[in-house]
Amino acid sequence: MRETQNFHRKNIRLPRAHYVGRQWYFLTACTQGRAPHLGKPELVYRHLELLTEQARKNSLVVVAYCFMPDHLHLLVNGMSDDSNCLVFMGVFKQRSGFEFQKSSGARLWQYKFYDHILRPQDPWESVAWYIWTNPVRKGLRACPEQWPFSGSQSMDWKQLLRPPSSPWTPPWKHSTLT
Repeated sequence: MRETQNFHRKNIRLPRAHYVGRQWYFLTACTQGRAPHLGKPELVYRHLELLTEQARKNSLVVVAYCFMPDHLHLLVNGMSDDSNCLVFMGVFKQRSGFEFQKSSGARLWQYKFYDHILRPQDPWESVAWYIWTNPVRKGLRACPEQWPFSGSQSMDWKQLLRPPSSPWTPPWKHSTLT
C-alpha cells in the first residue's frame, strides 16, 4: 500500500477582513519558477485587460503596475467598502493562468502572491515610484518611462516620475538585525 503525504502550505495572509474595504495594497505575483513569460507584449497586454476587468468588478483601481519578465508589481486602492483585494487577485491569477496554460501547456503563476497593506504613514506616491522604477533597478532600462509594461489606470503616471521626498522600502528589505 502506498503511503500518501499531506502537504500543508503556510497561510501567509491576515484574516480576510483585512482585504476588504477602502485600503491600499502593494502586491507582487511571481511566475512559476520565475520563468520570464511576462516579457511577451501580447501576453502582457492581454493580462492588463484581465487586470482592468477584475479591478473594476471588485471596486479597485490599479494606481501603479509593472510587468517584469518574471513577476508583476501592483499598487491598488479599494474604492468602496465592498472592495475585495483577495477576490481581485485570485480571479485575475486564475483567469490569466488558465489562458496561459491553454495556449502554452505551462503553469504561469506561483501558488500564492505577496501582499503588503499600506499603513497610513506609507505615502502611495513612494510605493508607485518603487514599482515604476523596478526596470531601472534591474538594469533593463535607463529610465522608467522607457519600460513598455508599466503604467497606471488612474492617472498620467509619467507626471509623477520624480523621486519622492520619502523613499519607500518594501517590508522584505527591512533588516531585523542591529
